[in-house]
Amino acid sequence: MGDPARGAGRTGALHPMTVNEAVLGLLRPKPDLTQLAKEPADVLAAAQAAVDAPAGSGTIASYATEVALPATGTCANPGKGGAQADIVITAPEDGVPLLFVEIDNCFESAQVLAAKIDKYMRFGQRKVKDVDGKERPMWRTRWWVPDGRHGDRPHPPLLLVFNRVGPRNPNTVIAQLAELTERHWKGTAYDGGFHMYDGKLPIVATGMKQLKEHGPAGAVFRRFGRPHNQTLLEAIGNPRREAYDARKQAEYAARQREHQEALRRSAAQHRAEREASRPVCADCGTRFTDERWKATEPAGWDTPRETHPHLCDDCKHQAVIAERQAEQAGP
Repeated sequence: MGDPARGAGRTGALHPMTVNEAVLGLLRPKPDLTQLAKEPADVLAAAQAAVDAPAGSGTIASYATEVALPATGTCANPGKGGAQADIVITAPEDGVPLLFVEIDNCFESAQVLAAKIDKYMRFGQRKVKDVDGKERPMWRTRWWVPDGRHGDRPHPPLLLVFNRVGPRNPNTVIAQLAELTERHWKGTAYDGGFHMYDGKLPIVATGMKQLKEHGPAGAVFRRFGRPHNQTLLEAIGNPRREAYDARKQAEYAARQREHQEALRRSAAQHRAEREASRPVCADCGTRFTDERWKATEPAGWDTPRETHPHLCDDCKHQAVIAERQAEQAGP
């Protein structure tokens, strides 16, 4: 076989098997219980537990392996200096529009992994002309991802899955790797208690054992720069920014409600004051209608003067009749 083959057998053949395990851990396919009716009770119990467990991300069609991320050349004919993602996940229906996955069997040093992350960053920063002639990030010409918010548009996240079979301690490697790649992933802090990651590469790490046991819904993912484990969606997202935005939106909605309530109270007070000042007929005591009130108010110089401003319409009508009868009767 020769030395190269033995090397491939030690680190290469193991690697694709680990990739398969990672796909299953992220996908978490559900068994068809109708096909297991004749299986032993322990098999049925295990299958039922898998069905009841939280769902994974996407479908088998959402996963591609050994995907070139060229820094030069094209996707079909990549040049030198690019990355090759062990797994690419596209499951926007499950909140994972685009996720690159790198598998490490704990044979590689932090420096080697940092060099790989440099290549991921180089690919994320690469721009090409799209079919409409406009320049866009190369990855956006291949995959669909929401545009994101202005000032907070990171590159596609990278998930590192450490399978502890090699001699290196993943905890030590992760700490060193975070320090070596800080310029790529570190966001900008804002007063609202969140960070913005515009132009940054979100890097998330987890262990194969934890991934297989808990899947994407488990709080077993640690994003570089964050102190606690999170679920996959939380780790690749920006929950503090979302919470800040939700608070601001709630505060704005509350101010709008207060403003509308103040307008309502002001309008009610205005109506009450207007009703209190509404004229009352000097004869029958009936409050004037809006039309009668308007007719008795001072008008322009060319408008005929109201003859009975202190009487309602009915009483004015009767007064006018009485006056005419009196005139007709004479002295």
